[in-house]
Amino acid sequence: MSGVDLALLGVGALSDALRRREVSSEEIVRACLARIESLNPKLAAFVTVCAEAAVRAARRADGELARGRSRGPLHGIPFAVKDALWTKGVRTTNGSRLFEDFVPTEDATVVARLRAAGAVLLGKLNMMEIGFGPTLRPPFGVPRNPWNLERTTGGSSSGSASAVAARLVPLTLGADTGGSIRLPAALCGVVGLKPTRGRVSRYGLMGICPSFDAAGPLAASASDCAVALAAIAGHDRKDPTTTRAAVDDYTGAIGEGLAGVRIGVVEELMKSALLCPEVRGLVANAVAALEKAGARAEQISIPLIDHASAIYVAIAEPEGAARFRPYLLTRPHDIDVLPRRRLLSASLIPASVIPCARRLGERLRAQVDEALRAVDVLVSPATPSAAPPIATTGRVESKEDAWTTAVAGRSLFTNPFNITGHPALTVPCGFTAEDLPVGLQVIGRYYREADVLRVAAAYESITPWRARRPEV
Repeated sequence: MSGVDLALLGVGALSDALRRREVSSEEIVRACLARIESLNPKLAAFVTVCAEAAVRAARRADGELARGRSRGPLHGIPFAVKDALWTKGVRTTNGSRLFEDFVPTEDATVVARLRAAGAVLLGKLNMMEIGFGPTLRPPFGVPRNPWNLERTTGGSSSGSASAVAARLVPLTLGADTGGSIRLPAALCGVVGLKPTRGRVSRYGLMGICPSFDAAGPLAASASDCAVALAAIAGHDRKDPTTTRAAVDDYTGAIGEGLAGVRIGVVEELMKSALLCPEVRGLVANAVAALEKAGARAEQISIPLIDHASAIYVAIAEPEGAARFRPYLLTRPHDIDVLPRRRLLSASLIPASVIPCARRLGERLRAQVDEALRAVDVLVSPATPSAAPPIATTGRVESKEDAWTTAVAGRSLFTNPFNITGHPALTVPCGFTAEDLPVGLQVIGRYYREADVLRVAAAYESITPWRARRPEV
């Protein structure tokens, strides 16, 4: 593949090239490592780079291919993971000084499954501290958005989105409790998928809220996410919450088109007072493009979704506070001021509120299920705005009300589907006047990730956004 920068190619193109023996896994890995060395000082996407181990793994992958053994479409493909997922023998910091010396003795199940599929681990990715950001002083550097280095990546899977957008690596894993895959994916202009609750194992995920935590892929395209999901989905005896429901043919759903697909536009989210008019316009244009390609769109009302952030806070924040209470008591100053403030505030939520919030969450789930009986997928904005400026001490600490609004409001469009457990994906749907990406969120029925991937891939095929890359 003379003259081609291998680091710029996606999973599908690299897999095809490996299958045709036009390139080796080692060449791909070295191209990615060179790009990481060049750009990571600007982006702070990686916390740990496993260069030597990655080259050795790539050589093993090449040796297997030379002997006629292929483990599938991820064989020899580089990947990296959010630093909240265990990696055997490689430190896993959870984005925090609390865990800067923690080295797991085994892989998280999702990591183990990607390795078993032949993928090559390049390293660990930066994140908002303990997944409970924003973080004013990230201990491993401030993650920066490749589209504008002064803008946030979002979070908490900050490096997972930034690394894909900047083409440091073609595939990453993130974790999503209230939008932590979809938010950074939308702000960095890549595809990010939160699977159905129970579809993907959480074993080895250092999460926040067991009720809502989910692991999932980020990549440059829906088809690449489909390949990754096929590798990591399925029951895991180490995580009894995983389903035994059959895993769909995700890659087979790609390319089916939009003819006859029924799309519900979530009315309350499109009319939200927090939604930037420019984002609203880009999402409306995306819906129009889907209709032009054969889909049928209609407005769908989900009344309780306006209260989703309150429900989310009443469940997720106390669970997070309980999880990290020992550290709040013994090492409070090793936690950044903003997550520490959130954890302390959450500790004050009365226990009597939680059962009420769970009942409301079940009602919200029932309303989303009812909406999805009328349509195949729901769509909405993924974020209320494009990427805002990176937080600074003065700006945040002198405007606490604005900070609180940002924390609650930025996940307004994503956290409803952590509460309900439905699969949800974000796909780039345009750029603002400041040349910042915007994401369209696609939500599906339980265990129907194939539907959201199908719609996202069809949308990519009729729009130019997937071809755009940031000039870092």
